[in-house]
Amino acid sequence: MTELPRRALGDSGIEVPIVGIGCNNFGGRTDAGPSERVILAALDHGVGFFDTADIYSQGRSEEILGRALGPRRDEAVIATKFGGEMGAVERSGGSRRWIAEAVEDSLRRLGTDHIDLYQHHFFDEHTPQEETLGALNELVLAGKVRAIGCSNYDGAQLERAAAISGEHGWATFVTAQNEYSLLKRGDVERSVTPAARRLGVGILPYFPLMSGLLSGKYHRGEAPAAGTRLGRDASRAGDLMTDRNFDIVEALDGFARARDLTILDVAIGALASMAQVASVIAGATTPEQVIANARAGEWTPSTADLLEIDRITLPVAAR
Repeated sequence: MTELPRRALGDSGIEVPIVGIGCNNFGGRTDAGPSERVILAALDHGVGFFDTADIYSQGRSEEILGRALGPRRDEAVIATKFGGEMGAVERSGGSRRWIAEAVEDSLRRLGTDHIDLYQHHFFDEHTPQEETLGALNELVLAGKVRAIGCSNYDGAQLERAAAISGEHGWATFVTAQNEYSLLKRGDVERSVTPAARRLGVGILPYFPLMSGLLSGKYHRGEAPAAGTRLGRDASRAGDLMTDRNFDIVEALDGFARARDLTILDVAIGALASMAQVASVIAGATTPEQVIANARAGEWTPSTADLLEIDRITLPVAAR
């Protein structure tokens, strides 16, 4: 396997591989032992960019990541998030008070003295953006955080945050993390991508495999296997396993086979080629999945390939 290309996160001085590891399964679906094997495999295969959050298994994901990295902390780029509810509504949001508490909790669980990328997990309509951004700037100045980002913001919210930070000379968001895949394109490409391009912000897609639908593990007319993500979530399976989605999945699978690729290669490699994408955040529960995701990042589609992918995914690019 060749070394994955790396991309800069804005002007932060941080570079990350074009495929990162989503840590939302750690401590929940994946116990500590298997999670640690995933983390070490990621380091060994050049994908040591880990995206977690305080709310993932209510802190266990951060704890597992911190313990597994141990003396190899400097080989990793750690991204975590705050803002989701940590057991009580007052332990959530974007207030200065909660940010000051949340960051210390995350640093302790991660066993580190700094977080590389600290992200506001959800836009907070109840807290002025000035308060949130001012508090985050203080963390950067204190050296507790190297760079800041946002998650689940739309383009207008991203633009407004940049304007506020610019007015005050504060640290600005260098990344925007949103759900983005070849089966869910419209919201990001209409709103977030144009704003990110203007601002020099990198996009970090999450759920790039749409709960495994773009990995080839599910098939039209077949019930999802027990133990899989969609096998455990009948409601999400019903939402995703539609004829419209399978029309696209089967077309992408044919596209991949014609090029001696897998649909996983296409799902990750094509997304990594989209405008402003800095790194594709893909979850993994085994070292083998880490390796497959990393290999998928090695494929670079041609202009003709991207045009054909656009044609295939046009129904979802418009929604």
